[in-house]
Amino acid sequence: MTQSPTAPRKALLLAFSIVFLDMIGFSVLFPLFPSLLEHYVTNEGPDSLVGQLSHWLSGLAAGADGGVEDMALYAFFGGILGSLYSVLQFLFAPYWGSLSDTRGRRPVLLLTLGGTVLSYVVWFFAGPFWLLIVARLVGGIMAGNISTATAVVADVTDGANRAKGMGMIGAGIGLGFVLGPALGGLTAGWDLTKSLPGLVPYGLNPFSGCALIALVISLMNFIVALRFLPETLPPQLRGANAKTRTLHPFKALKSIDNPSLRRTNLAYFSYLLAFAAMEFTLAFMTTSRLDFKPMDNAYMFIFVGLTIALVQGGLVRRLSPILGEGKLGRSGIMLTVPGFLLVGLTHSVGQLYLGLAFLAVGSAFVMPSLSSLASRLSPRESQGFSLGIFRSMGSAARAAGPILGGALFFSWASEAPYLLGAVFLFIPLLLLRGVSAPEDV
Repeated sequence: MTQSPTAPRKALLLAFSIVFLDMIGFSVLFPLFPSLLEHYVTNEGPDSLVGQLSHWLSGLAAGADGGVEDMALYAFFGGILGSLYSVLQFLFAPYWGSLSDTRGRRPVLLLTLGGTVLSYVVWFFAGPFWLLIVARLVGGIMAGNISTATAVVADVTDGANRAKGMGMIGAGIGLGFVLGPALGGLTAGWDLTKSLPGLVPYGLNPFSGCALIALVISLMNFIVALRFLPETLPPQLRGANAKTRTLHPFKALKSIDNPSLRRTNLAYFSYLLAFAAMEFTLAFMTTSRLDFKPMDNAYMFIFVGLTIALVQGGLVRRLSPILGEGKLGRSGIMLTVPGFLLVGLTHSVGQLYLGLAFLAVGSAFVMPSLSSLASRLSPRESQGFSLGIFRSMGSAARAAGPILGGALFFSWASEAPYLLGAVFLFIPLLLLRGVSAPEDV
């Protein structure tokens, strides 16, 4: 397949669109966790699966300090669904990335985007709780399209421009996480059971309106990719043995011969582990210390998301050629450390937002820099496999981080995830010492 001169630019824009719309579809669920739990427990009763889950979570949340018990219950519930998604993404991202190394990027992306559409169809008709779980299972399995989209960026950029492309991916993720919860909040009161009562026996539920929004977005994503996405991996560069190295991310990580690439993956995992633990407890901390209301927390996350998106989309692509990915990533970690400390010790809104600014800018430096390092340190014929492992490390961190952060916050001290996280960040800083991208990639 011969690419036109505009194919690389088209591929970059479509990769951005894919991750942007995917993140909207994924994060649109976030504002619904409290009412989701209440709805299913009320409908299915205390002896049902969701009822027993609610009772168990209530016991876990009972140890929280005053005023946050209900939020702890909702957060644990949301954390379970989010962790389920992240664990499956962790397991399947190397599979999709490896498959794209042998079959090409386009068919894998179309398959996973189609599967994402299917997951929202199931959610639309998720009258019983178990169907909601099925929807999250399918969605998590198909979430490897982000690692494959990242491989598309690696395919169409050279070494000097790699970080710019990864910055676009990061900006798409950040903007999607900003717009997704906003759409979820706006559509939370859109109850289709009142306007379409005839579909209630088929599983239509009070959250089907939000599911419909996510379904339309994911369907748009699929149609745009089907119509415009070029194949970016020529047949002669496809690895014949990649499909044998799948579904075992940690074992696959050991099989990587390049020590710098292994250290980059471990640095990404350790950084995101600390960041996810902090992020999970942030709303509890602001509510208990600063008396934040839900809208205050929404503004806070919008500030962080927009800052990350703006820095990744603009500043990173200018600084990366000057500093290099390794140095820029280390600089981002060093900026994150005071952010953790300021937020963890905050007792004022001003101090909170100052710490959040450090966190957002630091994270915006780290994510695309490490993505670019991972791609530039990987052989061309196994970009999808290598980036699948890289994304799996992130999914594993996002799955474990909330559990670790919640345990520290609720059983020890509210500042523990932040102060210990600041110390823990020296691990990825040491792992990245001396790691840099090759000049000839």
